[in-house]
Amino acid sequence: MTSYIVRRVLLAIPVVLGLFVVTFFLVRLIPGDPCTAMLGERASEEACASFDARYGLDEPIPVQLGVYIQNTLQGDLGQSLQSSRPVTQVMVDRMPLTIELTASALFLAVLIGIPLGLISARRHNSLVDVGTMTFANIGVSMPVFWLGLLLQYLFALILKDTFLALPPSGRLSAGVIPIPFYEVWGWAVNEDTLSGGFLEFLGKLVIPNSIITGNWTVLSDAVRHLILPAIALATIPLAIIARITRSALLEVLSRDYIRTARAKGAMERRVVAKHAFRNAMLPVVTIVGLQLGLLLGGAVLTETVFNLSGVGKTLFEAITARDYAVIQGFVVVIATGYVIINLLVDISYGWLDPRIRYE
Repeated sequence: MTSYIVRRVLLAIPVVLGLFVVTFFLVRLIPGDPCTAMLGERASEEACASFDARYGLDEPIPVQLGVYIQNTLQGDLGQSLQSSRPVTQVMVDRMPLTIELTASALFLAVLIGIPLGLISARRHNSLVDVGTMTFANIGVSMPVFWLGLLLQYLFALILKDTFLALPPSGRLSAGVIPIPFYEVWGWAVNEDTLSGGFLEFLGKLVIPNSIITGNWTVLSDAVRHLILPAIALATIPLAIIARITRSALLEVLSRDYIRTARAKGAMERRVVAKHAFRNAMLPVVTIVGLQLGLLLGGAVLTETVFNLSGVGKTLFEAITARDYAVIQGFVVVIATGYVIINLLVDISYGWLDPRIRYE
């Protein structure tokens, strides 16, 4: 197992380097240029020349690529053309919200999707099966932005005077200010250092931060603001997980060892829980890992509809402004996370199925 993990990590290095190069060139294929996007179409040639020189955009493309790779390997993702802030600082500000939203959406998708798939498989071809799969098909085909607007209309307008009312947008209510755990505990943090930046990043995870500091007001408000966007974002993964779980379990339930277990008089619930479920989880774990990667980078519409300043909205704004450094930085980080998730999924196979051995 150790040799397999080392081999996978080594193979992932050229993949990530390839992503650096591909992202670098794809970003520069976007129509328009950063100077015009930032300074306007009437910007003079002198102003654009000064702008390009300031951010190194006047250098030949191969030189820019070499500088980009060298700086990235040293942990420097560049400087935002919009705000003149380091890209790493932009990530510290924007990624915590997307991580919380992604984790919440995936939690809902797994919590509801897997039981729906199990129920549908156990009651194959029944009304329950048909109803569950109909729900799953609707969930897969439903546009996220449309569902988000419907949820806002229902819970923020129609039900606004009931206990079911929920905030339509934003991360926290006005006047609700989360205090980072390191300030509550009196820690002195230098945000310019690596450890300080990491602590600042953790401090911006509102829900975990409010739990460990015991700030229940912030926790309650943060959860209420996250419910609607999490439901909207979870709908498609939930439907996919339910369908994959049903398909995988039906395939396992048709095998000989399941028929043998039934012939020995084992209860159906025990047959499904002990013999079928674990083996059926291999494709489910795979799809959950893929959905996690997709959710990290695919929350653009959800964050836009619910006015959440996370990775998706930041990428949209960066693409509009031709902010090369921000686009490259976020894409590389998300892609690297994808590689790590796939590695963890592969490792989990050995635990789910003892027959699997990595040479």
